Amino acid sequence: MTKVFIDGSAGTTGLRIADRLSQRKDLDLIILSDDVRKDYNARKDAINSADIVFLCLPDAAAKEAASMVENKSVKIIDTSTAHRTDDDWTYGFPEIVGKEKIFASNLIANPGCHASGFIALVAPLIKAGVLKKEAKLSCFSLTGYTGGGKKMIADYEAAGKKYDAPRQYGLTQVHKHLPEMKKVCGIEYAPCFCPVVGNFPCGMEVTVPVFKEDLTIGLEGIKEVYKDFFTGKIVRFSEETEDGFLSSGIMAGKDGMIVSAFGNEDRLLLVSRFDNLGKGASGAAIQNMNILLGEDETTGLIL
Repeated sequence: MTKVFIDGSAGTTGLRIADRLSQRKDLDLIILSDDVRKDYNARKDAINSADIVFLCLPDAAAKEAASMVENKSVKIIDTSTAHRTDDDWTYGFPEIVGKEKIFASNLIANPGCHASGFIALVAPLIKAGVLKKEAKLSCFSLTGYTGGGKKMIADYEAAGKKYDAPRQYGLTQVHKHLPEMKKVCGIEYAPCFCPVVGNFPCGMEVTVPVFKEDLTIGLEGIKEVYKDFFTGKIVRFSEETEDGFLSSGIMAGKDGMIVSAFGNEDRLLLVSRFDNLGKGASGAAIQNMNILLGEDETTGLIL
């Protein structure tokens, strides 16, 4: 039976992973008691006795945990920002980098939530040669508050009406997801990024506006690129709306992603919707684990 250890299982991402994996009979979860879960030696022993290790930690702690690996057969899935642009790690977006590349790697850097939505929209168009690499893009991303971790969750759930209005952040344009957006998509400029957190737990809606001057094809052509690119079960193309609206919560509680394109021949809106803790974090990590184990990538996911 596959042994799995979640280092940082008390955090938001770790808790969602643990909840999903606890339902499975093919896995043996290594669980450290509260009194030793932060102990260096206990963690090191758990890491090296596992087949799969999820790192659900701050960046510095994730780097420390990765350095503990002595058993070369251990496969690491890091959900932090620490290794996402590291060439020694495989970027864990199977639909973009290919499942075969994930399967062949022992070091997987799980994508960021905002980054996942942007990359799903932009990378296929760059790969198809229909969006200019030198385009100066913008990205508007609306997310539920659980993406901010335990402190933000506590703030929102204790604040009553205080945070009813959405709040924009990342105002200095140095958000931690920008480097992976630029590198994985292969674009020359990081996007002008506008993340906004709303008073709802889970859900995410990422929008990339594009002018026709930066494209070699029109709206219908973009739709065809997405249809041809996303042929799996987890990320899918859809033209459906909710009576002309697009809810950021349509995928809340699920592990998939919907990719869409709207607009006209002059101005296009590329939109991805998913759960910030699903395909934006824990769901993606479990998908990567399934691929590493040679199983159906949807095992244990809610789609």
